Amino acid sequence: MQYLAMPSEDIRRNLATEQYLMNSDKMKLPFMLFYIEKPCIIVGRNQNTMEEINAEYCREHDITITRRLSGGGAMYQDLGNMCFSFVVPADEIRFGDFKDLVKPIVDALHDMGATGAETTGRNDIVIDGKKFSGNAMYTRNGRTFSHGTLMYDVDTSAVASALHVPKDKIESKGIKSVRARVTNVKPYLKPEFQNLTTQQFRDELIKRIWHVDSIEEAKQFEYQLTPEDEAAISELEKRYYDNWDWVYGKSPKFSVKKRQHFDGGTIDARFLVEDGKINDVKIYGDFFGTGDVKDVQDALKGQPYDQDTMQQALAKLDLQRYFVGIDPKDVVDLLTKQH
Repeated sequence: MQYLAMPSEDIRRNLATEQYLMNSDKMKLPFMLFYIEKPCIIVGRNQNTMEEINAEYCREHDITITRRLSGGGAMYQDLGNMCFSFVVPADEIRFGDFKDLVKPIVDALHDMGATGAETTGRNDIVIDGKKFSGNAMYTRNGRTFSHGTLMYDVDTSAVASALHVPKDKIESKGIKSVRARVTNVKPYLKPEFQNLTTQQFRDELIKRIWHVDSIEEAKQFEYQLTPEDEAAISELEKRYYDNWDWVYGKSPKFSVKKRQHFDGGTIDARFLVEDGKINDVKIYGDFFGTGDVKDVQDALKGQPYDQDTMQQALAKLDLQRYFVGIDPKDVVDLLTKQH
């Protein structure tokens, strides 16, 4: 069995790489992929991106947002997390049978001291009732692809902050994530495995899965990407994972309510967002103004539901004409921030 330890730390590049390798014949089935990413959130294929993320927190902390091809819930990852993927012939495993597919990972963790690790529920690996690995699966063209996370030393406080939407009231038919208690697996490993880098942790797993004594010995099984591969991967990355229409525009229709009281009156704005763009917006309230608030609504209609784009649209208006006694900056923050 071959494997690839991806050199990139960008989730968009890595998802494009796994899509390319799954749909090409460059690696013989079955094979495995390993990758480690800078802070990012990957939403499931059927989810409403804005409903799953704390957009303001993600902007402030430079967290990359993208969407994957498979279903399931949103996942936060950082450099303390290691992802793994299995690609196998579809007729060799029953769809949804994560337990058999991830058994090599669980066995390796047992060998490293995490003897309580077990596959449970629909698609999780847990220890002491806490989740440290979530998995998703899809099948295309006779191949079944399963990818999962492995929390080794993740900033768990960031998980809650990045995936929590505290203020906007969003209602949609998107598939919502089920939050679970999470933990890192590192404290459950033998002492000699508790001070590794995430890359070293990955290498220890590889050694056990391929039954070799050193990572150098395992290199004989590692696939090397070619210039042809890299070019095809770049095209997929551009078409999907670094494409606003794919990441946000594929979200189900949803509505957002934003309401705040100011000394100059209350503003109550209702947005209807479809395909990631503002289909309709109504602004209510007891504020005063010499201008017709319809101008503000018209400026926002048709725009992507994206903070920067919305701010640019509002910058063309003299908001003091519509909301007398309310600081224009406060109006812009209320209407555009995606908490």
